[in-house]
Amino acid sequence: MTITNNRRGTNAQPNVTEPIKQAVAGALRGIAGPASRELEVTFSADRPSLTEERARLPEPPRRPTPEDIAVMRGTADSMALRLAVHNKALHQKLAPDGTAALEAYNAIEQARVEAIGARRMSGVGANIAAMLEDRYHRGNYEEISDRADAPIADALSLMVRERLTGLAPPPAAEKIVSLWRDTIEARAGKDLDRLTGNVDDQFAFARNIRELLASLDMADDANMDPDEGEDGERDEPEGEEESSDGEAQHQSDTEQARIDAMDSSSDDMDEASTEADDAPSGEIPDESEASDAEEAGAARNPPQAGTDEWRGAAYRAYTTRFDEVITAEELCDPDELGRLRAYLDKQIANVQGVVARLANRLQRRLLAQQNRAWEFDLEEGILDPARLPRVIIDPFQPLSFKYEKDTDFRDTVVTLLIDNSGSMRGRPITVAATCADILARTLERCAVKVEILGFTTRAWKGGQSREAWLQAGKPPGPGRLNDLRHIIYKSADAPWRRARRNLGLMMREGLLKENIDGEALDWAHKRLLGRPEQRRILMVISDGAPVDDSTLSVNPGNYLERHLRSVIEEVETRSPVELIAIGIGHDVTRYYRRAVTIVDAEELGGAMTDKLAELFEESHGKPQPTGRRKRAG
Repeated sequence: MTITNNRRGTNAQPNVTEPIKQAVAGALRGIAGPASRELEVTFSADRPSLTEERARLPEPPRRPTPEDIAVMRGTADSMALRLAVHNKALHQKLAPDGTAALEAYNAIEQARVEAIGARRMSGVGANIAAMLEDRYHRGNYEEISDRADAPIADALSLMVRERLTGLAPPPAAEKIVSLWRDTIEARAGKDLDRLTGNVDDQFAFARNIRELLASLDMADDANMDPDEGEDGERDEPEGEEESSDGEAQHQSDTEQARIDAMDSSSDDMDEASTEADDAPSGEIPDESEASDAEEAGAARNPPQAGTDEWRGAAYRAYTTRFDEVITAEELCDPDELGRLRAYLDKQIANVQGVVARLANRLQRRLLAQQNRAWEFDLEEGILDPARLPRVIIDPFQPLSFKYEKDTDFRDTVVTLLIDNSGSMRGRPITVAATCADILARTLERCAVKVEILGFTTRAWKGGQSREAWLQAGKPPGPGRLNDLRHIIYKSADAPWRRARRNLGLMMREGLLKENIDGEALDWAHKRLLGRPEQRRILMVISDGAPVDDSTLSVNPGNYLERHLRSVIEEVETRSPVELIAIGIGHDVTRYYRRAVTIVDAEELGGAMTDKLAELFEESHGKPQPTGRRKRAG
């Protein structure tokens, strides 16, 4: 097993987090057992993910608190247990159809995996509890008051965890469970009770999940295993006579041995915890994301572009019937927008002052370029009094006129395209909304129009597009298989005061889902091409590569990334639009020619102001030709 650090810009000097990383990686390997023999463990600001070859854990802050370390350990323990006690092939074989059913099925299986470790070792249970509390706290789930905003998959997984371990839901997730508990208990309480007897037998547990989903009218419990005989028993491959009970017992004994062997090494981690200043921990995936991390992880960290990467079918959407371009006002009523904006203002108390100072510095630089500059000795324009003495000296000298120069950025529009995917949840989306808000106000003062756009999907894992594809018999090569949601927070012509409240929508629970960057970039680019301004600038803010589980499950793994690269190439080589990108914890320089990568979301304000200032200063002092002024002869 190798351990690498993906964090850019760090020097080779040792730091206080290295012993912690070594201990966490060792604990992960010990719990996972033989499955981690060839596993590479990395630490990165990207969203945590797990594949058969790599486990990506959150990069700890430079001075981590005990809470930060507990969250990182919980993420590692969750991944290790998944490698140790989860059979991917069996899980996929028994998976139900339908987006909601599949999401719940994945979440409950992940709860089983984590419960096995929590039941056998209290330290693992405490770590996973810290991870869950951090995840739901970052998602602002405490603010939920409507069942429509409370994911039933999360409620089911937390109730299953409660049944299997006796642990109450994390405080940050209590609202989710309380909104669904009565309904689930009334309709499927007995099914929940049956799960406790099969926690070590994944096959039997999966059958119980299907029965649970059937009781909730989320899935059909018929034909759950295509290899079952009429008597309900599993058909074993020829030569394998051991009963399922025997296999489960053997698997249970093996898992027990792995976890018990880790008891002492896990306890050693407590000595590595350091007390320091508070700092945000790495972003933690949702339950549904963690359960599908084998597929999503690889797509979140795509390889460099190569010759073979560009081969494949042309990009297309299976259907655009369910896509939407919508304004913030249409997605949310005015009262809720007001509450969300107030919540955003509370969250940005610390960063707002810093970004405001940077924006004021940008404003001074731009206004300095707006100082009057003149062209002299013209045949028409404003009479130049400084040249009058020479007319008096020589009456045959013609009158001299002057004209004020035009500056480029007075006829400029800037579009901020913000990634609204689930991985931006928490601090990144809060800082992005703050920076967009303050910079829009700043540029408006300098007579530069600003448009603020967001992009996500309407549903997790496909939505209505996938349902239509399933009903059509799953035709091959469907292309993009999710419902796009492109959001207009502020149009270029709308004043900042009128659109200020709309940015609070980014704080709305349930808004942030998948990200299909290529089509979003194409949409924003086409909007800019329709603008009358002479100079058009498009700034993209994202924290990861394009990912949509539904699309990538039925297309090549580089399908979305390949399309993003083609759109970028089109804009950068054939369009008058100036394109720039800022990656939060994600290397966007592999996609964009003009780009910058930041490690911490707190650096976003500085990166945005610096890049905008560079763009405006590049063309400073170059007057636009008018074709109607002539110099005096």
